[in-house]
Amino acid sequence: MALRRRLLTSVLLTLALATGVAGPTATPATAAPAPTTGWRFLDVSTHDGVKLKANLIAPTTPGPHPAIVFVSSWGLNDAQYLAQAKTFAQSGYVVLSYTTRGFWGSGGQVETAGPADIADVSAVIDWLVANTDTDPARIGVGGVSYGAGISLIAAGHDRRIRAVVAMSAWTDLVASLYGDQTRRPQAVLLLRAAAQLLGRPSAEFNRVADDYFANRNVPGLIEWGELRSARTYLAGLNANAPAVLMANAYGDSMFPPNQLVDFFAQLTGPKRLELAPGDHAIPELTGLAGIPNHVWTSTRRWFDEHLAGVDTGISAEPVVLRVRNAGGTVESYPDWAGVTGSSFRYHLGDVPWWDRTGPLSPGPSSGWTESFRATGDTVATGGVVMLTNGLEALTGIPPVAWLPAVDRGRSAVWSTGALPRGAAVRGIPKLHLTVKPAAAAGTLVSYLYDVDTLGTGQLVTHAPFSWTTARPGALMTVDTALPATAWNVPAGHRLALVVDTKDPLYLDWNPYGATVSVTGGSWLDVPLK
Repeated sequence: MALRRRLLTSVLLTLALATGVAGPTATPATAAPAPTTGWRFLDVSTHDGVKLKANLIAPTTPGPHPAIVFVSSWGLNDAQYLAQAKTFAQSGYVVLSYTTRGFWGSGGQVETAGPADIADVSAVIDWLVANTDTDPARIGVGGVSYGAGISLIAAGHDRRIRAVVAMSAWTDLVASLYGDQTRRPQAVLLLRAAAQLLGRPSAEFNRVADDYFANRNVPGLIEWGELRSARTYLAGLNANAPAVLMANAYGDSMFPPNQLVDFFAQLTGPKRLELAPGDHAIPELTGLAGIPNHVWTSTRRWFDEHLAGVDTGISAEPVVLRVRNAGGTVESYPDWAGVTGSSFRYHLGDVPWWDRTGPLSPGPSSGWTESFRATGDTVATGGVVMLTNGLEALTGIPPVAWLPAVDRGRSAVWSTGALPRGAAVRGIPKLHLTVKPAAAAGTLVSYLYDVDTLGTGQLVTHAPFSWTTARPGALMTVDTALPATAWNVPAGHRLALVVDTKDPLYLDWNPYGATVSVTGGSWLDVPLK
């Protein structure tokens, strides 16, 4: 086991050094590192007798001390946080990191943030209070991905948790798996493979995964997901009022950001939301190797302010956006409502025969129909889970498509004219389409591009929408909230909308060759700074 821990730590360090995802940022001023106990590797017995593998590091100075529990990510173990745990311990924190049940050397089976996982957090806190110099009034919980989701849910159950840092979290598992009635196969395949390779999936997990890909027992899937969603426990979170920091990526292909925006708005305690370029778990990755980056700097400031009693000023910055294509520009807002100063409605217009690109214009347009068929994908694409948007964090280049190459027989395209002053897109774009489907079930995928004078489009945001009970040949409306973003359209560029029927990130409902028609009375609302 010790060898596996060392190997995993080496892998994390190599990944972090190779990526350089987030450049160094200033860290809070601190005293010289204090001596620590060094790491102690141990087993923590939980409520049902399952033993969780864990490690502990603490200051050697007399307590009581604030404490942090780090919860491991899906498929990783408690060695994941060694670098950060040492840094926090040198600053006066007791830090315990543990491997979630069912993974690596921990007992039990993978329960996917089920009730047993949530009870485990409380059992670990019980152990900390009983066996260390932990101040029971100053306990924080945090983690990346799986650990983030568990931390949020646990804070709705255990009042002793006074601060949470949730990096690349989900708050609505149903939306993550089945948002807008569209399944995400790449993400679920990746999670299932990791569970089978590095853990012991429960029979329930295997049944749910089988049902997901077979598209059966959807009500059961929804019930299972709601039990594992922090939004289900909002009343408990607001009653307990922990200080909650959530940091995610705009392009998170597992847990898209809109669910966090909705959740953030409903939290009534101290809170902060950060969004940055990248994909799932990418913005915080380098910090796992102890390399300074903005997410872990915020983590330190958040725990210092809400557990150690240090005024770091972080509470004065409730919403922080890193603009995707502005060289690291950081913007702060008092709340999410302040992110969007205004919204401009572009109406979709009739598509001319000569270039098959319709207008996006200020005035309403009616009396037209644009049809295309579900016969395959186009060059407009969301890419590969974790990789495509992850590369944006590394290179600053988002997914691109040359708009003249988008197959108009398989899609429809609309565009603004050149925007003389550009546009600062901030917030959640919303698309309203009036559609006439030829089949009872179908899927549309909508892409918003920033297009230069040569026709090269950079993907600003995209989202799918599916239906299963339409009346063939009858008009219906499709309303889609595209994922939140912060993007500056340069002067002279255009905004373009592509609507097609297939994307490798999603399982679509389209019968092969089915026709979909978009008609007048359709529009796109673009949020502006």
